[in-house]
Amino acid sequence: MNTLKEAKIGDTVTVVKLHGEGAVKRRLMDMGITKGTQVHIRKVAPLGDPVEVTVRGYELSLRKADAEMVEVQ
Repeated sequence: MNTLKEAKIGDTVTVVKLHGEGAVKRRLMDMGITKGTQVHIRKVAPLGDPVEVTVRGYELSLRKADAEMVEVQ
């Protein structure tokens, strides 16, 4: 299983599944990260947290813990 956390800078990946439950999963979905969505990895902070991505035409920063919940291909 590949996660958004493991994707490299410059990659464009497709969301396969969201892991997690309740409020965390709902927050990711509210940010536009849903099944089938294309996500482009823009930057990763020096210590790996946060990860900056482009989703649905806007830029978004995700914590490593949240990025780990997004399964991609």
